Amino acid sequence: MIEYLWQSLTETWASFALGFDPIRDSIDIILVTAGIYWVLLLIRGTRAVQILVGLIVLMAASLASQTLELVAVGIVLDNFLNNAPLIMVVLFQHDIRRALARVGRGFFPDVSAQQESQIVEEVVRAAQYLAQRKTGALMVLERETALSDQVEVGNRIDSAVTKDLLTSIFATTSPLHDGAALIQGGRIAAVGCILPLTLKTDLPEGVGTRHRAAVGITEETDAVVIVVSEETGTISIVMGGEMLRGLDAPHLRVALRQILGNERRELPSSEEISRPLEVADTSEVVSTKRSGS
Repeated sequence: MIEYLWQSLTETWASFALGFDPIRDSIDIILVTAGIYWVLLLIRGTRAVQILVGLIVLMAASLASQTLELVAVGIVLDNFLNNAPLIMVVLFQHDIRRALARVGRGFFPDVSAQQESQIVEEVVRAAQYLAQRKTGALMVLERETALSDQVEVGNRIDSAVTKDLLTSIFATTSPLHDGAALIQGGRIAAVGCILPLTLKTDLPEGVGTRHRAAVGITEETDAVVIVVSEETGTISIVMGGEMLRGLDAPHLRVALRQILGNERRELPSSEEISRPLEVADTSEVVSTKRSGS
């Protein structure tokens, strides 16, 4: 594997030196760089990054085994790396599928910024209402990764996202309150959905099935999940297999806007969420002082 890569690099450099064209080759390099940068953005914050780092470490170990003449180790690593293309296709199948889907539908979002802001507001208001009444809820916001392969869809409703509808769905007297509400393309696509449970054993103490389901679906996709605990009435946001608990409505609103507006792939920290609220409070105090002076 290492010899093949070195031979390919040598042949590429030889052909490059013979047929060098500044304009053509500059465009070529820019396109390749942009492609690599786009792929890195696509897998940022996902488990694919860890897998990629692992493959790089194995390649470095194979090179070191050849340098140190460790024959047995070199044979094992070479046999493994010879099948690296097939292994990468299997390991990165979800990310490849997401990339192809994104290319297929273009880079323009299906939901306008105004609609997105309205959806965030309705979800925040619903979460606040349910939390005050300690009514359990699980709301999944689909992003780039299609959730059809990961979610067992319950009842399809295809309705606008409103606070009244969400609170009605998760009311304990509703036959649809079990499971998750799936929000796709700016609409509530289905309710009563069953999500895969995480196998993690290091979750915070006191979390239940809803939180385990939220972590499970976000481990494999880039979805954002809002969980309202039935036992404590606390609001949590889950993304990338990580959980941020104990949010109130203003902090949840800021978190969702940062994630959706900036296309983030990792949860914002508590400081990032609190900072805009502190700035808003300071501006309000200054404005009040000025008006009273």
